[in-house]
Amino acid sequence: MSDSIVFRVDKFVVPQGARDEFLQRVMATHEILRKQPGFIQDQLLEQVAGPGRYNIVTIAQWQSQAAIDAAKAVVMEAHKAIGFNAQETMQRLGIEGDIGNYQPIGG
Repeated sequence: MSDSIVFRVDKFVVPQGARDEFLQRVMATHEILRKQPGFIQDQLLEQVAGPGRYNIVTIAQWQSQAAIDAAKAVVMEAHKAIGFNAQETMQRLGIEGDIGNYQPIGG
């Protein structure tokens, strides 16, 4: 179903000490995403998850899976150009993530 609306939902559990660095990277990445073809809108959300922890959720709405795939390639190139490795950073900061694409029910 590459021609239907897709939501990219990323959920993270972030230690308080990693919050600022993590949010800075998320916001920079979303600045890139917002300029990509097929991008519709996004939301960056957070809640206190307990002492010293935050739940941070990003939701990006896309016109299609193909648009997500193309945008992912652009972001990966941008990260590579500055020597940023997302997996290493998440491990170093102690961030847990759950990432997936969702489609509207009944849509």
